[in-house]
Amino acid sequence: MTIDLSTRAGLGRAITLIESRRADHQAEARALLSELMPRTGKAQRIGITGVPGVGKSTFIESFGTLLTGLGFRVAVLAVDPTSRRSGGSILGDKTRMANLAADERAFIRPSPAGETLGGVSRKTRETMLVCEAAGYDVILVETVGVGQSETVVADMVDFFLVLMLPNAGDELQGIKKGVLEVADLIAVNKADIDATAAKRAARAYEVALHIMEQADPDWSPPVHTISGHSGMGLPELWSAIEIHRKKTEASGSRFRRRAGQQVRWLDALIQEGLADRFLNRPDVAARLSGVRQDVAEGRIPASLAADTLLSVAFDPE
Repeated sequence: MTIDLSTRAGLGRAITLIESRRADHQAEARALLSELMPRTGKAQRIGITGVPGVGKSTFIESFGTLLTGLGFRVAVLAVDPTSRRSGGSILGDKTRMANLAADERAFIRPSPAGETLGGVSRKTRETMLVCEAAGYDVILVETVGVGQSETVVADMVDFFLVLMLPNAGDELQGIKKGVLEVADLIAVNKADIDATAAKRAARAYEVALHIMEQADPDWSPPVHTISGHSGMGLPELWSAIEIHRKKTEASGSRFRRRAGQQVRWLDALIQEGLADRFLNRPDVAARLSGVRQDVAEGRIPASLAADTLLSVAFDPE
């Protein structure tokens, strides 16, 4: 299947193919990705996280506009929360980023988070590759802000940006250690509202980072004060990201980071594939409902139930 990635419409069709769960579409997507692989790997991949209300969308629109103004092509992969009741999602990022969506040098793709940990779509990694093959220089991955599991995002990008609010008191207490451990930079957003509070928060985050072990020995995560609304501090933020890129390329840690991500991605796909095939086996499916009921009603422990089902699949005799 040939898809023209030179247009935003064509890129959108390619991503729709990748996100499809139909077996024939998945086979076509794998063939497409294999064909595109030589054209991938050159973009700057940036993950952006933060608690709901921190201003991620406003920041991304301003930051993306800054980057397109500098001549870069920017792809935004914005993951929408999925309702646990209905399974639906809002997919409203093009509305929330109207100006950037109209920019010819930008591409915005909202995708439902589904059940995937980390606040990212199940196919975010593949989507990044397609955007790179389409010639986008910077890939911004916006996450839904769902908590500690968002560290999953850090394992698919080159630079992990954590946005914080300028009220360090309770906010600092609520920081998840796992998120701080993988942050490449913390940006206190909305600093234009209360500069004093933003500076106080920045100092608190600097202290928190100082007592934690650095994820990369070649990089000490800085803390910036910014405003996505006014654009304050965004050029300096981009400069820090560029410095990080140069340092990690020179030391080799950027290559090692990506290589490790690829291997862990492979391991995750193997686990996912094994689980799907296991649950879809007729002999397992025939017993699964009854075993689940036994566990729910306390007749057998979950560990014994799992061993029983696994023996059906892998040790039938």
